[in-house]
Amino acid sequence: MPDSIAVTSASTNIRTIVLDAGHGGKDPGCSGPSGVREKNIALKIVLALGKKIKEEYPNIKVYYTRQTDVFVNLHERSAIANRNRANLFISVHCNSHPSKKFKGTETYTMGLHKTGENLDVAKRENSVILQEKDYRKTYNGFDPNSPLAHIMMANYQSAFMNNSLKFAQKIERQFKRYSERNSYGVKQAGFLVLWETAMPSVLVEVGFLTNPNEEEYLSSSDGQDEVAKSIFRAFKSYKEEIEN
Repeated sequence: MPDSIAVTSASTNIRTIVLDAGHGGKDPGCSGPSGVREKNIALKIVLALGKKIKEEYPNIKVYYTRQTDVFVNLHERSAIANRNRANLFISVHCNSHPSKKFKGTETYTMGLHKTGENLDVAKRENSVILQEKDYRKTYNGFDPNSPLAHIMMANYQSAFMNNSLKFAQKIERQFKRYSERNSYGVKQAGFLVLWETAMPSVLVEVGFLTNPNEEEYLSSSDGQDEVAKSIFRAFKSYKEEIEN
């Protein structure tokens, strides 16, 4: 785990948010049957989400881990959130599965792995560190293929677990009610990008690019806007709840 992290203020007011578009640059993430790349979809959704937040809450500071197609390592993504003392961290990704029939959303927080499928998703997303120079030193010897390492990571973020879960539940509720998407619910797994963040954090899998219908939906401007609206509506509800 990191040697030192500046834990965010005890205040429940949300003043700063960091939005993280998964993958980027030399790391394309997963791809759909037509070649649509996860890194591009995640970025478009994150930028749309940030715009909606700023329009409704101009006093909230919104930072991005990336705003273009560049590679940003997982350590730096969480470091951006910590340096800016963010009150919330939202990471956006697209899912994949060997079977094209899988479709729908799921939102992750840090936690113990409840099923083998959760662990597999975490391993896939964390494997990007293998592209980083000196990754063993940066992540204190963390092995992205070790179940024990993932479980140890999960315990680190327990201080922010309740609010992370609260926000994650609202996101999946909005996907199901507002967008009428198939929801696989809230899950817990050891994502490195969440592990090092010192604030409530979620990782949103907005759909399966490996499903042709979802690939078409997520690559459309209407689909991206609908996903961004769902996450924004969840954020608005979460903000009102914790600040009252």
